[in-house]
Formats: sequence, C-alpha cells, structure tokens
Amino acid sequence: MKLTETNFYQKIVRDPWPYVTGAVLLAILNIALFTATGNPWGVTTPFSYWGAWIWKAIGGHPESWGYFAEGTAHGKALMQQTFLTNGGSIMNLGIVIGALFATLAASQFKIKKIKNIRQVIAAVLGGLAMGYGARIAFGCNVGAFFSGVASFSLHGWIYTIFIFVGAWIGSKLLVKYLM
Repeated sequence: MKLTETNFYQKIVRDPWPYVTGAVLLAILNIALFTATGNPWGVTTPFSYWGAWIWKAIGGHPESWGYFAEGTAHGKALMQQTFLTNGGSIMNLGIVIGALFATLAASQFKIKKIKNIRQVIAAVLGGLAMGYGARIAFGCNVGAFFSGVASFSLHGWIYTIFIFVGAWIGSKLLVKYLM
C-alpha cells in the first residue's frame, strides 16, 4: 500500500495511535529528557513555582516558606528563574500547546456546555484533590507514576496502588452523583 499524503495525515494525525506506539515514544522522550537534564519527566513542580512567582509579584514572600528557602533547589528556582527561564515551565507550555494543536489537527476540539452546577463543583473539588495529591505524592501521573515507577522509586509504586484506588472511588462517586 502506497502511503499518500491523505493516508499519511489519516494514519499519523487523525487516527489514534496504538497504545504501544505511544508508550514507546513517551519512554524515548523520558530517556532523552533525563539524559539532557539529569531529571526525570515531571509536570507539577513548575506549577508550585508559578504560584510562588505570582504570590511574590503581588507582594507576598514565598521565600520565607521552607519549600522555597534560600539554598534549596526550589529556592534557587524561585529567586533566579522566571517563567521563561524555567525549563519545566517551558515544557508545560509546550505540552499544552502541543495537545491543542494535536486536538485541532485531529478535528477533535470541542467546547462543551456545562450541564449543571454539580458538574462545576465536582470539577473544582476534583481538581483541588488532584493538585493536593500531586504535591504530596512527589508529582502527578507523569512524575510520580511514569518517572517514579521507571526509576524503581518506592513512592512510584505506592502511587500506582493508590491511583487505582482513587480511580475506583472517583468512578463510584461520578456514577452516583453526576450521572
């Protein structure tokens, strides 16, 4: 079968990729990132920097918090870096923009109507719980699961167990209260 421009677009951009292809590509990207930076892939730590930079911009003093104390890696990031000089921030921005372009290219972008206030409350509470959980678990599904398990870190394996427990509880709550 000859691969034409239309077939290429359909196969690579529009159709979903097999899970194995996605897994292999993500593994290669994680290895490349670790090789280039010395750090595994993570997403949530730059979000803590964003909050601290915003708080500092409006007059707060996050450098007085233990997490951002002078002499720590986080304190250095807070004091010497900005959104545009922090590699994690740029990577997060790239993930969001890349996901938007991929969704647009596959003609899958949709703005959904909010059904009711319960849906909003569930989304806000779920987001807060996920954000809090991501910080105490040393990362989200990328940093804690993907990079944690790959590096045989105990926290990654514990995270794996509890992500399944949380998904089970969340699905039960979703069915009971929102469907």
